[in-house]
Amino acid sequence: MSDIEIARKAKMLPIREIALNKLNIAEQHIEPYGHTKAKVKLDYLQSLPERESKLILVTAISPTPAGEGKTTTTVGLGDGLNRIGKNATVCLREPSLGPCFGIKGGAAGGGYAQVVPMEDINLHFTGDFHAITSAHNLLSAAIDNHIHWGNALDLDVRRIQWRRVLDMNDRALRNNVVAMGGKANGYPRETGFDITVASEIMAILCLATSRNDLQERLGNIVVGFNTAGDIVRAKDLKVTGAMSVLLKSALEPNLVQTLENNPAFIHGGPFANIAHGCNSMMATKAALKISDYVVTEAGFGADLGAEKFLDIKCRTGNLKPAAVVIVATVRALKMHGGVPKNNLTDANVEAVKKGLSNLGRHIQNIKNFGLPVAVALNAFITDTEEEIQAVKHFTQTQYQVETYLAEHWAKGSAGVEELSNAVVKLCEAENNFDFLYDCKQGLFDKINHICKNIYGASEASASAAVQKQLKTWEEQGYGDLPICMAKTPYSFSTNEALIGAPNDHVVEVREVRLSAGAGFVVAICGSVMTMPGLPRVPSAEKIGFNEEGQIVGLF
Repeated sequence: MSDIEIARKAKMLPIREIALNKLNIAEQHIEPYGHTKAKVKLDYLQSLPERESKLILVTAISPTPAGEGKTTTTVGLGDGLNRIGKNATVCLREPSLGPCFGIKGGAAGGGYAQVVPMEDINLHFTGDFHAITSAHNLLSAAIDNHIHWGNALDLDVRRIQWRRVLDMNDRALRNNVVAMGGKANGYPRETGFDITVASEIMAILCLATSRNDLQERLGNIVVGFNTAGDIVRAKDLKVTGAMSVLLKSALEPNLVQTLENNPAFIHGGPFANIAHGCNSMMATKAALKISDYVVTEAGFGADLGAEKFLDIKCRTGNLKPAAVVIVATVRALKMHGGVPKNNLTDANVEAVKKGLSNLGRHIQNIKNFGLPVAVALNAFITDTEEEIQAVKHFTQTQYQVETYLAEHWAKGSAGVEELSNAVVKLCEAENNFDFLYDCKQGLFDKINHICKNIYGASEASASAAVQKQLKTWEEQGYGDLPICMAKTPYSFSTNEALIGAPNDHVVEVREVRLSAGAGFVVAICGSVMTMPGLPRVPSAEKIGFNEEGQIVGLF
């Protein structure tokens, strides 16, 4: 059966029963969206006391077209921990409509390790992304309206950095001119669109800890500069209160369930190659208050998602992970070993061994943060015992890290009992978690440090203009902000064709952006884009209704 067929056969419980029986949340503290999904009220969550809970991060090797199954493993591990008698909650990001209709398809897990209702989660869900889109574009409209009515802030129309957003892959909107058609339509200027998940408001929503924190962060957004070169912030345009109101419900975490009727928060969804790639702080902290174990994920490979989770989210929220699980597959390791996608079903131990360099670097990177690691080898029926043993031998002998065969896709929680028990043991031990860099370092020094110590680069490079911009921000008081690297997820380098674990490459930083509201500086490297395009044959061409009125082709 396909993932969507499995999800459709799920015997879901009413969401009020999940809230009450699994999390001890009474019905008056939730806002149902139908029978199977709900918002958990913010005031209730903030009234709960802190507790000693274990935060488990699921990350992965550098992604390949063969797939790794990070979300599926996150869901499977959450179910597995509940199966062995632990009180566990899963925290995931919300899927973006752009990838759903582009290449990736849906993002709610797979096989017998899914979150449901799958169609709702992938299509609009509770409207959070629409609220973010509206709040972002309200600020965009306020900027152009301010210029139209006299420009009292003396905004330099050549240096406005706030664009517009849309939650869809649409390359035609990357660069355009607005306010054409005469004086009544405003002052013409160049701008463009990003995808909603690349909006700074998405990052702000996912790092905010309260309504007041949300509004303060929105006010600190840098929209551009005046003609004297001084920063102009969103609060100068006096619409941050209205933006906060648009985000009122979006700030509350969404509660759903897994196929095995265990609780899952799905909330927020910043891109991991452009933003910090983690679910919301509100959802993570809520889960930590009401569960003993919280399993969450970070987008793409550990070099992007995990590094940002640890250096940005954990730093901002004062979080300390208890353990990390790195997901790999034999198929993906073969691709890192040079095998074309069409030949992945053929046994090839030597290619697996060659591709293990990628897994090895990710393991070492996580260990450098002082965290205990386990590897989840997401099982496929084409895997051979010799290939599996090659992975286990490598991680055990080279890094003293155990690899566990994970069969959650086919067996649900029964397929990850060994992994679940191992993760519990990892969580019980003390760890020496620390950040990769000190925020007191200079901005470019931090960028260089990440490139050398995570990507294996010889150095980071940047033009004189980029270096000057970073120095200016330091002088303006932004030097202590962490760095959010934006690069291709497919390689440790900025060249996606350099698979495996390349060394001594140069990471070129072509642009930097100040996300003062979110609280980080974005370093854009290589050819990464903030508005993706659709492929030649997008997933949208396969999606529709069947004769019974059911959605088909979504996943």
